[in-house]
Amino acid sequence: MTETTGIYEDESFRDSVATISSEGKRNFINPKKPKGRLYNLRTWFSLFYLILFFTLPFIKVNGGPLFMFNILERKFIFFGMIFWPQDFFIFAIGFLTFMVFIILFTVVFGRVFCGWACPQTIFMEMVFRKIEYWIDGDSYKQKQLRSMAWNAEKIRKRLIKFIVFYAISFLIANFFLAYIIGMDHLIGYVENPGAHKGTLISLTIFTTVFFFVYWWFREQVCIVVCPYGRLQGVLLDKNSIVVAYDHGRGEPRGKLKKKADHDCKCTDCKEDGACKSIEEKFAAYTKQGDCIDCFACVRVCPTGIDIRNGTQLECVNCTACIDACDDIMVKVDKPKGLIRYASENSITNNVKLKFNSRIKAYNAELSLLLALLAFLLISRTDLDVTLMRTAGMAYTKLPDGRFSNLYNLKLVNKTHQNIDFTLKLENLPGEIELVGSGELTVKKEDYSHLQFFVKLKKEDISGWKTEVQIGMYEGGKKIKTIKAKFIGPEVYN
Repeated sequence: MTETTGIYEDESFRDSVATISSEGKRNFINPKKPKGRLYNLRTWFSLFYLILFFTLPFIKVNGGPLFMFNILERKFIFFGMIFWPQDFFIFAIGFLTFMVFIILFTVVFGRVFCGWACPQTIFMEMVFRKIEYWIDGDSYKQKQLRSMAWNAEKIRKRLIKFIVFYAISFLIANFFLAYIIGMDHLIGYVENPGAHKGTLISLTIFTTVFFFVYWWFREQVCIVVCPYGRLQGVLLDKNSIVVAYDHGRGEPRGKLKKKADHDCKCTDCKEDGACKSIEEKFAAYTKQGDCIDCFACVRVCPTGIDIRNGTQLECVNCTACIDACDDIMVKVDKPKGLIRYASENSITNNVKLKFNSRIKAYNAELSLLLALLAFLLISRTDLDVTLMRTAGMAYTKLPDGRFSNLYNLKLVNKTHQNIDFTLKLENLPGEIELVGSGELTVKKEDYSHLQFFVKLKKEDISGWKTEVQIGMYEGGKKIKTIKAKFIGPEVYN
């Protein structure tokens, strides 16, 4: 710690993580059960989040799910709108917009998403951790149980915890599957599991993965696996709002002393020889910061860090340390907020958040991407149509003197209703003849492919390539005009 700044400059803590011991083995973190205003807010937010997660698969729009991410069939539904591989460019722009939003959000607000909205944090801290407190007890009892020899009590608690954790993991895996294939299909699989053994095996594998994460791997997902935590070192600056320790107010640290535990050392007495008030003597004597070095913030941290060392990779902004510190400050009759949401500049230089050039640039880029995404969504059609002449075939001369070309028509119905249509030549007199038993129907949320001949008289053909316009009608109303080239005999003249 420097004498001028009062800030700890020893950064050896960055050479290791709390979840790995010096021998390289797994070091389990058993945080103390948090409590406080922010923890209560997070609990209510998590409850709302979990209700959404477990109810959205049941919500339908026009007979289809509200959200679905069917990677196997390359079919995605967002807010009832169906997206196919043909819409991949819209998905790419949407993903890019989301990434820029995450970057901008992180630049300004740090890792608030990690602590308040990340599924890993919510399931770990607000579901599995609460159950663990209920079964194993608080931090001290968990450590005691871990070091205890295997006896009836330990076996009973471990068995109950295993069954409950695996059951919840199985429930989560089922709902994740519902977001992929839809709740109707999932219910069908549940009602007849014997006919879908592959799905059952997949569910068992995913359940085991979830169980492993929440039973053993835990906070290491945020520290080791998640790339977002690594990005914060690049995205955060001195103006980013993070969970921060006010070192200016807290340093130098020192254990709490009672006012009667020392002799009067002050030399600044009143004229009558009486000392100043006990409070003034105590402040003059100690000259220490508000941090009493109680380690309450460390004991509640789910990743095992000391927030007083500054912003760290492991910090997920869960605010447990804020609640713990505020509780201690109230008990020692000091102001709250020694640990709080703040930026480094606001603590060091008492500077408010400024919209610097980097934030302005991200805002401008995000605005452009949002405008482009909005345009693509508005201009997106519910029926994609691709018309092409059949490859490798020229015109055919018919016995009645007319000429014909064979065309392939591919359609994608992005709506939740079947589309029945008819085809009609718009700019030329002629005939359209379907090949085989092709149906002029595109089923909802499905593809369709058909072939047909276009037959024209020689006098209606005006060169090597003649443009034909074909109208698509549904219930007498035109829904699309498609164009193609008709190859005529002049190509050989």
